[in-house]
Amino acid sequence: MDTARSMHIGEVAARTELSLRSLRHWEEVGLLHPSGRTDGGFRLYTEEDVDKILVIRRMKPLGFSIEEMKAVMTDIEVLRDPGTGPDARREAGARLEAVRDDAVGRRERLVRQLGMADEFIDLLGRETS
Repeated sequence: MDTARSMHIGEVAARTELSLRSLRHWEEVGLLHPSGRTDGGFRLYTEEDVDKILVIRRMKPLGFSIEEMKAVMTDIEVLRDPGTGPDARREAGARLEAVRDDAVGRRERLVRQLGMADEFIDLLGRETS
């Protein structure tokens, strides 16, 4: 790994707007793996790692479990691997399409919840004016 083009966890946390704790937790549960470590044991991340972290970060507000996120990350890696055979590619694509449909439904629920929150805020505003 070329350490000149690698980032330490602090830079990755700042770029992804995540805490060091979240990144370390994701590593502990097997969701994320830094591409390398320094001689002193510090985690090193690449741009590709940051891209993976951003995918995970986008799934989190939708309420996906760690296991669901792991499965998505595995399927994305399968599709990005040029050596993947057509059957494996088709299966991974089908699973990701199902996750996409699920994500659409989760997003719609969040939009409804935001609408209710806005109504509540408006109600409180009318009551206190």
